[in-house]
Amino acid sequence: MRPVPASPSRVLRRLPLHMGALLTFAVCAFPVYWMVLTAFKPTADIQAETPLFLPTSLTLEHFSAAVNADGFWLFWRNSLIVTAGCVLLALAVALGSAFAVARLRWKGRRGFVLMVFIAQVAPWEALLIPMYVIARDTDMLDRLPTLTLVYFMITLPFTIVTLRSFLTGIPRELEEAAQVDGCTRAAAFRRVTLPLLAPGLLATSLFGFITAWNEFAFANMLIIKNQDDRTLPVWLSSFSNVFGTDWGATMAASTLFALPVLILFLVLQRRVASGLAGGAVKG
Repeated sequence: MRPVPASPSRVLRRLPLHMGALLTFAVCAFPVYWMVLTAFKPTADIQAETPLFLPTSLTLEHFSAAVNADGFWLFWRNSLIVTAGCVLLALAVALGSAFAVARLRWKGRRGFVLMVFIAQVAPWEALLIPMYVIARDTDMLDRLPTLTLVYFMITLPFTIVTLRSFLTGIPRELEEAAQVDGCTRAAAFRRVTLPLLAPGLLATSLFGFITAWNEFAFANMLIIKNQDDRTLPVWLSSFSNVFGTDWGATMAASTLFALPVLILFLVLQRRVASGLAGGAVKG
């Protein structure tokens, strides 16, 4: 059966909506396009008085300069260690907290949920000075574990709230049926609920990864003396050579810095969608 074509009047009514969506996409995508384009432009085109919005020639020299720059791979490793540690800690703690809030009844549960929501909406900038004072007084400055714990505390409230929402959407009767069949409460959660919770785990992991990977302010403030423990965003802010800022190499390094997040998003997006579809069917 052929689909019925939309009437001209309906197309005209929806035209402003489509134009607004296209304009929003262009505004959001143009900085990314300009970063990638600058990374591939020859130096002469970058320094030209008239901006070139379409490439006339492409080069990989800026990528070579970025990956061969002093400290690039060291700071890449630091960012990866801090980000992975933050995500794993947040998932481990939030999973237990979300289960306790969504499945158990205990005194103070509502107050705990309220405190989690307050922590989630609190601006991160308000924590900069308290975190610095605590790290200074406990001799925890210039250490990657400190940065990992700070990112963990930043991402934990959102992770708890998100996993709680996913757990609330999974019928409790599924766990009860597994317990009737002989499973313990822990085994019922591991065998029945946890597979259905996979989309929530992936979504919160993606959020935590993006948050920790791109964070600049705390990394710049807590890593002062030991420059070898800096993360890649801090290194990018000071990336220059004896002639000043090398914009081509800076944009190339920024493009390489954005690749892990882009790849992770593309991979997890498909798995989250398939997990949502698979989790809707019991069996």
